[in-house]
Amino acid sequence: MLERFKVPAKDQVFVSEAALRKTATEIFSKMGLAPDDAAEGADVLTTTDLRGVETHGVSNMLRQYVRDYKAGKLDIHAYLCAMLTPLAKYSRAQLAEWHEQYMHEVIRPAMTPAALELVHQHVDAGDLCCVVTATNEFITRPIATAFGVDTLIACEVETTDGHPDSPYTGRPTGTPSYREGKIVRTEAWLASLGKHWDDFEHSYFYSDSHNDIPLLEKVTDPIATNPDDTLRAHASTRGWRILDLF
Repeated sequence: MLERFKVPAKDQVFVSEAALRKTATEIFSKMGLAPDDAAEGADVLTTTDLRGVETHGVSNMLRQYVRDYKAGKLDIHAYLCAMLTPLAKYSRAQLAEWHEQYMHEVIRPAMTPAALELVHQHVDAGDLCCVVTATNEFITRPIATAFGVDTLIACEVETTDGHPDSPYTGRPTGTPSYREGKIVRTEAWLASLGKHWDDFEHSYFYSDSHNDIPLLEKVTDPIATNPDDTLRAHASTRGWRILDLF
């Protein structure tokens, strides 16, 4: 642990890994992060603490993230660098094994029938579907696949030679799909298909985070889904649909 964060022996309190992970997740959630973002942040910080990566654990980074987020000045690039650095330490095979465990223990049990049915309604209707998330692609690619959505826009992770299956460098690349960045990335995806917002009579975006207000304002049918308090208030003021799936 960095020297400035060390606690005198007489003041030290020991907690279990599960309790630390739960607390970190709850703090990120209270900050307004979406559930997958909160879980990812807590997982990375807790895991790096347990593995002795001094600069990226709960003790050294969580307070800084909370302070910056509340001040409205979270540096998304610095945040991503902190979240992604541990990926460079392990092989893709090892990371894939851990991710499958994460899918089995955390994600699949949280995929409610109502959420799956909602996605399937759009897919079956022939809608052009895409998952747009500020969480990195390593975490979210298997989740999008599990929901049956082929296209993913997520924060991209750099690899050693640019090939998608090569080892990670631990650094982000490209435009982060965060806040207004989600609009930039979505419009780039549409342009790659020769399309634009005006080509669609209806465009839908489901989100639980107030950080997604820019993209929610862009579509014709914004749906605040299990929204945080800030988004719920904004959606009520704007007359948007509010959907509680769980």
